[in-house]
Amino acid sequence: MKAKSLQDLAGMRKQLADRERVERELAAVRAEKERRTLAEANLFQRAAGVVQPLPSHGRVHHVPQPPAPIPVQRQLDDQRVLLEAISDEFDASTLLEVDDTMSFRRPGIGIDVARKLRRGHWSIQSEIDLHGLRREDAREALASFLRYAVRQGLRCVRVVHGKGLGSPGKTPVLKGKVHGWLVQKDEVLAFVQARADEGGAGAVVVLLKPAT
Repeated sequence: MKAKSLQDLAGMRKQLADRERVERELAAVRAEKERRTLAEANLFQRAAGVVQPLPSHGRVHHVPQPPAPIPVQRQLDDQRVLLEAISDEFDASTLLEVDDTMSFRRPGIGIDVARKLRRGHWSIQSEIDLHGLRREDAREALASFLRYAVRQGLRCVRVVHGKGLGSPGKTPVLKGKVHGWLVQKDEVLAFVQARADEGGAGAVVVLLKPAT
């Protein structure tokens, strides 16, 4: 850039002076920014002072135990058993043996099994009381109970259905339904009417398949 006159030269000097002033201001801003950055980086060290590593305490850090797996298959089994089609219309009367007491044996189960069951050869390990439940609730409760009993490895259980004395006409409606439901369950090998001291005509003692 050439100056054609003294006036142009003065203008050029002013522009150079302004540029130098701006560059100095920018340099000052950059220097201040770098100073602040460095100060912030050393802030913790200045506050904490000299840091020494802790001596070893000899402790062992154990890896935390993983959470127990979710029993998905068991949940599916429980849902399935509640949805199993055990019909309310199934008539089990033709499959029951009626002598001095009522009993049921699945094909292939010897008559001595029912006799032993009636005499208390197997100890009753658990029971469910369906007396007073609505039919739908009783059916689902019985299905869940049988599934639980088999899963726990129980062999002999008692199902209390009541004698129907409080039903209209004193007819034991739930009693017949329970018989039909039990006959439809593969895990039931046999059942007999309970002895007088175990509930008599208001309950049955059930023999279940061994757990596999």
